[in-house]
Amino acid sequence: MSAAGCLAANDWICGEYVRSRAQELTGATVQHVWITAVSVLIGLAVAFPLALLVRARPRFAAPVLGLTTVLYAIPSLAMFSLLLPFFGLSAALVVTGLVLYSLTILVRNILAGLASVPEEAREAARGMGYGPGRLLWEVELPLALPAVMAGVRMATVSTVALTTVGALVDYGGLGTLITTGLKSFFKAQVLTASVLCVLLAVTADLLLLWLQRLLTPWTRTTRGAATTRTTRISGIRIRIRKAG
Repeated sequence: MSAAGCLAANDWICGEYVRSRAQELTGATVQHVWITAVSVLIGLAVAFPLALLVRARPRFAAPVLGLTTVLYAIPSLAMFSLLLPFFGLSAALVVTGLVLYSLTILVRNILAGLASVPEEAREAARGMGYGPGRLLWEVELPLALPAVMAGVRMATVSTVALTTVGALVDYGGLGTLITTGLKSFFKAQVLTASVLCVLLAVTADLLLLWLQRLLTPWTRTTRGAATTRTTRISGIRIRIRKAG
């Protein structure tokens, strides 16, 4: 069967669909990436001060972590319905919902990362005259990066998937193509948009993993071997033991 004939036959795999709808696919992919990136970045901007609040005031741990968990448990349809009176049918509605969903992952991982910082690193920094702000930005955050980046990776992959639900308000990126394709049973559109969504999630995860390894060279070790590495952060030498 010819390439053009696959459209008439409504085949699942159809090169002619990809060629003829390239602009539509590109637009949906760009929207998907934009919504995902903005949602994760805003989620980080909200989660970071919340994590610092919980660390500084442990009595807020239960309310903050409990609220973020409850928000994550709300079904997407109900979440968007609750936000609809405030944002209307807009991209802001989708982004806000995705930000709320990302908080439970990001807040917990930021807290876990900060808790994993060796106490001797903090003591060494204080001995060198570091104040709380400088200690946080120049010592604690760099050492907390592995856990923080792990949270960002999980939140990003989750957001790529959840963005498709934005098709309910026509701001779902590739999800909009999947939904319209399902309604008309347009097989090539459903499969192509679904595959692109999976590829986006895998690509984003690999890029963030590469960034994590670039920013945290002291975490690299030979598999199967327990090693102790010495790294220097802001002039402070820190020995980190890592099991392979």
